[in-house]
Amino acid sequence: MRELSVVGVRVELPSNQPIVLLREVEGDRYLPIWIGAVEATAIAYEQQGVKPARPLTHDLLRDVLAALKAPLNAVEIVELKENVFYADLLIGDNNLRVSARPSDSIALALRVGAPIRCAEQVLSEAGIVIPDEQEDEVEKFREFLEQVRPEDFAG
Repeated sequence: MRELSVVGVRVELPSNQPIVLLREVEGDRYLPIWIGAVEATAIAYEQQGVKPARPLTHDLLRDVLAALKAPLNAVEIVELKENVFYADLLIGDNNLRVSARPSDSIALALRVGAPIRCAEQVLSEAGIVIPDEQEDEVEKFREFLEQVRPEDFAG
């Protein structure tokens, strides 16, 4: 398993499909995952420190885990099958595995500060290396992330 960090979310044009971009903490591969608008908003809210008046689903799950004293220890992206990513939540003292969509897993991990990891096989298959000449594109992406609002993902 390789640890990843969340670069951020953006909308892919022309399809208007949100994407979350992850990057290896100790490496130079990126992992793009296409996600739903609701999950993109949840990730963007957390990254930007937006606190909604009432808890979103991911906030609720965080609060339920805390109330049950069952911490989220990690999120692992474990498989890519037919262009669909699969993730597991590792919960509690026994690292109980619960299958979840990566987008929900990432939104929850950001809320509790849990590490996000990815199987080497998945990174080998779907990870991309951005050449140096494209690094300015990544910088433009980061600038975009600083300006985008969670409301931009509402359909």
